[in-house]
Amino acid sequence: MSPRSRTSRAAAACAPWVRTRLRTAPGAACAFALLVVVTAFLAAAFPRSVDSYENKGLRHDLGAVDATRSVLELSGPQPGLELPVSARESAVREDTLASVHRRILAGLPDPVRADASQSAYGVRTSEPIAAGEPWFPRPYGIDPALTYATQSALPQHSTLRSGKWPAVHGTVSLTTREVEAAVTEQTAKSLRIKAGATVAVPTRGGDALTVRITGIVTPRDPEASYWSAEPLLRTPSLVAKPTKETPRYYWIAALLLPPDAGPALLATTGQPELYWRIAPDSSRLTALDVPELRTAVASLEGGPELLKMRGVAGDTVTVSTDLDEVLTAFDGIRAAIEPVVTVAAVGIGAVAAVVLLMTGGLLAARRHAELALLRARGGSLTGIGGRLLAETAVTAVPAAALGLLLAVLAVGEARLWPAAVGAASVAVLVCVALPLRTTLLHRTPQLHGGRDDLVSARPSRRRTVAELTLLVLAVGAVAALRRRGTDSAGGTDLLVSAAPVLVGLIAAVVLVRLYPLPLRLALRSVSRLRGAVGFLSLARAGRTSAAGTLPLLALLVALTTAAFGGSVLAGVADARDDAAVLATGADARISGQADSVPLPDGLIRAVEKTDGVRDVARVQIEYGVALPPPESGFEDAKGATLIGVDPVSYARLARSTGVGTFAADRLKATGPTTPEGELPSKDRVLPVLVPPSVAARLGDKPRDLQSLAGDFKVRVAGTVARTPAVNDSSFIVVNAAALTHRQTTALLLTGDRLDTKALRAAARQPGEDFTVQLRAEERATYVDTPMQTGAERIYAAAIAAGAGYALLAVLLSLLQTAPERTTLLARLRTMGLTSRQGGRLLGFEAMPQALLAAGGGLLVSWATIALLAPGVDLVRLALSSGPGSGLLDTAPLRTDPWSLVLPALGVIVLAAVVAGVQAWWAGRRGSITELRAGDSR
Repeated sequence: MSPRSRTSRAAAACAPWVRTRLRTAPGAACAFALLVVVTAFLAAAFPRSVDSYENKGLRHDLGAVDATRSVLELSGPQPGLELPVSARESAVREDTLASVHRRILAGLPDPVRADASQSAYGVRTSEPIAAGEPWFPRPYGIDPALTYATQSALPQHSTLRSGKWPAVHGTVSLTTREVEAAVTEQTAKSLRIKAGATVAVPTRGGDALTVRITGIVTPRDPEASYWSAEPLLRTPSLVAKPTKETPRYYWIAALLLPPDAGPALLATTGQPELYWRIAPDSSRLTALDVPELRTAVASLEGGPELLKMRGVAGDTVTVSTDLDEVLTAFDGIRAAIEPVVTVAAVGIGAVAAVVLLMTGGLLAARRHAELALLRARGGSLTGIGGRLLAETAVTAVPAAALGLLLAVLAVGEARLWPAAVGAASVAVLVCVALPLRTTLLHRTPQLHGGRDDLVSARPSRRRTVAELTLLVLAVGAVAALRRRGTDSAGGTDLLVSAAPVLVGLIAAVVLVRLYPLPLRLALRSVSRLRGAVGFLSLARAGRTSAAGTLPLLALLVALTTAAFGGSVLAGVADARDDAAVLATGADARISGQADSVPLPDGLIRAVEKTDGVRDVARVQIEYGVALPPPESGFEDAKGATLIGVDPVSYARLARSTGVGTFAADRLKATGPTTPEGELPSKDRVLPVLVPPSVAARLGDKPRDLQSLAGDFKVRVAGTVARTPAVNDSSFIVVNAAALTHRQTTALLLTGDRLDTKALRAAARQPGEDFTVQLRAEERATYVDTPMQTGAERIYAAAIAAGAGYALLAVLLSLLQTAPERTTLLARLRTMGLTSRQGGRLLGFEAMPQALLAAGGGLLVSWATIALLAPGVDLVRLALSSGPGSGLLDTAPLRTDPWSLVLPALGVIVLAAVVAGVQAWWAGRRGSITELRAGDSR
């Protein structure tokens, strides 16, 4: 017989077996395939989700940062005076600069890519030149200063509003004494420039270069890099003249010349220079490009790539950018978020693997008699294992492929191979672990043995050694996480990330060992009762070892992961709430510029009558109050913020916000009151609330304090770390009624449903700029990066997956012994057991294990969070690098009660429901089907 015929016969003999098995139990095969699909989807979607939010986060950071920081700017001085005039003029003409620009774009190192549409080049005066025309505005009598630039592609990035586009007439040279220019609408409005106006620019030869304004333009995309890389081209600015006296301001603005007018600028006194601004294109960048991108930027700033740029644009060209700082900040946020996310991934991966092994155990138990018969009739382990592998692969491999496909469709813009590895790992685990576990049970022929009671079981020495080893690993992981935190210099530490899983594993081992003790006590108590239902249920609860460590491990790890994920989300939400409270001080805040403008009485009355306002705290704030020198006699420039408050309303505000809570009577002034119409005495002593640092500065004795609100002595009446009115670390809270010059500079409002439109309408006062700051709006600004939202979605998915796998573990544990319980009900029904008693029997039998899992999961989840909280800091995940990042020093992990209780209750409810449904279904089928003659059950 040829090898080909032997192979074909073997294949023909194997195929009917697989088809027969799949046709025999299509429901089980479909359920198993669905489990593999979901698990493979999660395994493939996790790395793709991480890639996706990291890539989007990088592009967001590069796009959100100010263009002045993100652009690569090549600049160099004007051509040397030793060169011929023709060579100098040729070097600054548009065609020469454009040629260099094209070569620069082509020579950028990977992965630096340029956005050619937003990049620009030209010649500009690096020093502003004063303009003496009398029609320019002069707020403080100082001439405005103008810069001149030949920015390329002006018509492509702006719209002509009036006049005409500036152009050159003939060939512009150093001796040309009139050129045309354009200005933006904002520049024209601020400096009163009209089309046709002229500006005289001094030259080195003493003559004046006349710049005629021919057009007023409007930027098409003012926020784009073309205009934002140098904001002065778009918007003029008032700048302060350096002086030791009162600041005096003057206007500074830019005029836009045509590209070929560069030679005329060489004759001016404004120190002209050449520039090329390269706007980066981040549309194709990924997080994997960050190390190479940082290296390329460093090389451009001061390495081999800079030498290449100098070979193109000139030996004196320099490259400047803040792109490396943006990349460093991105790496810091990613390094802070990645370990926290890995904890969730390890937890879900562990519970998924355990549930898959439980599924294999269920399948092995259902087919134990069949495979034992094959083994008794001469079947080899290899043959049985091969057929089981074929059965499993036919179902698992397509299911894993479908899970991968769904993950690719659900999460885009990510690498394929990590997702493929995740889905393939699920398929390999299923195809190897399930047949292997089933086959190894039949290494030797098995006879019907005695009962394997969990109550009387004694763990072996090997099991004890394994449990002690796991205990050591768990203790080491928890200790490392508490001491070092989730951040590590070498990247994510998988041992630290697996700390919740290891704690759950140790808890499962301990609970399984302790489980027989209360069961024995309960069994002894129930045995004295008259009814048999309680005794039978408890006896069966400890009869078999099938409900051992594996189901309990799945439940504990799943519940711990869900609780950890819920606590992370709760900690993030609490951190954002705390930061928003510190930023505003209340539900809403109304104040003027720098909290220094007194609020009109009409505004205060209107605000107090606004719908939704429950309480109003009037506050007087004065920054920069000099503190008295310390008792040691050493003086420094450290000042404090004086806060005048109404003690009663401000104490209520502190209690409602939870910031700097104090008793109102602490600020109550003592001693004689000042008669009406007289100024308070400077020797009066006012009790104050201060932070510990200011308390150490003031000491225990009354100290003199001088402020715009009055001069008086202060005595420390108490300390608070923070206070709602300001976010400073140095402040003095005093009773406003005791101040000499009393006024209200800020209102702190509390209320559930504030009428924001009415508040803003009340704050609009003629000639004043009062702002309304809402805590809800402030909090919304803290969720501003895709990395934050992506990590939060992963944790939300971890909560859902953990709860789902926990319920699935309960279901699998109950289904594994379902046939035996059904047969038991049928036999007991022939002895007079009623349907209601059957339901109670199954419910009482399932409750000890369900209560063990739920109570143990609740306790282990709480203990895990308490143990790991000192090593987990959520401040970067909660606040990122947004406006609230400096408000909180730390954001600890906090226990979320709902994440602890709800999954545990779900386990108990599901166990009761499954037991009730099984009892009802067994009652409908009757006893004849279950008690067939010769049935081995």
